[in-house]
Amino acid sequence: MSESGIVIKDLRVDYGDFVAVNDISLTIPSGVVYGLVGPNGAGKTSTFKVLTTLMEPTYGEVNVAGFDIFESAEEARRVMAYMPDLAPVPSDLKLWEFLDFHADTHRLGRASDRRERLDECLKIVNLYDKRSAWCKELSRGQTQRLVLAKTLLHRPKVLILDEPASGLDPLSRREMRIALQALAADGATVVVSSHILSELAEMCSSLCVMNQGELLASGTAEEVRRALGRTERNLSVMTSGDSEKVKAWLEGWTGVSELKVDGSRVGFQFLGGEEEQERLLIELVNAGLKIRSFEEESSSFEEILVRVAEGNREV
Repeated sequence: MSESGIVIKDLRVDYGDFVAVNDISLTIPSGVVYGLVGPNGAGKTSTFKVLTTLMEPTYGEVNVAGFDIFESAEEARRVMAYMPDLAPVPSDLKLWEFLDFHADTHRLGRASDRRERLDECLKIVNLYDKRSAWCKELSRGQTQRLVLAKTLLHRPKVLILDEPASGLDPLSRREMRIALQALAADGATVVVSSHILSELAEMCSSLCVMNQGELLASGTAEEVRRALGRTERNLSVMTSGDSEKVKAWLEGWTGVSELKVDGSRVGFQFLGGEEEQERLLIELVNAGLKIRSFEEESSSFEEILVRVAEGNREV
């Protein structure tokens, strides 16, 4: 099992009477891309500020790459990197000049050593062929990847990225995802925030959902979807027999509603858990009805996040 990259215990952040983060605990292993998702006001930014030592919490414990960020803040900062959303990039520098300036601030050695490291970082984010281009010539996606390259210069063990895929086109998101997953494969802990749940589902090994300072669910994308999805499951049955007979049979089953027939497909909502769903399928087959397949349509990630934002969580 991977060692922990970040451990958060009972973290609370208050702004006067307002509770921004309410006693959350979270363990993020090294070697993963981990997503932190939630609507505006969820507590993501406050959590990131504490993680990056930019703010002290009301109380709680935070350990980053083996360092207590309150007792060993200097050491913790050396092993982490923070990439804010829409970080500024000067237009009058070439890519290698921009990176070389920041490599020098990190004291990465002689010019030849810095050049070697910045070329490595440009290759990681797939911008090496543009090393001599002007920063102002880059697209938004390329600019985001350039900022990521800057973030990587000092070989951080923990990366904290705020909305890194915000506003990117599908190809740029793919390039960003490939770069972050490669970093995790090399052992880094990569924490990514977003208000777009489906975006993180593509990118992350695991994720958590926050709302109003509370941690609502954590786990794989599918585990989070199930934890925060509707109790009513959208199910469908494909039949090779009489669809109307299947519909009539289902009408007598407790928890079934919204029945619709579309050719050989019978769709419906079902109120119940995994065991009840399994029993329904068994009884359908035992009734002698000709069933070809049985499918569950998951709630979309965007539907789930909208319900979270509206405070209408259903479990």
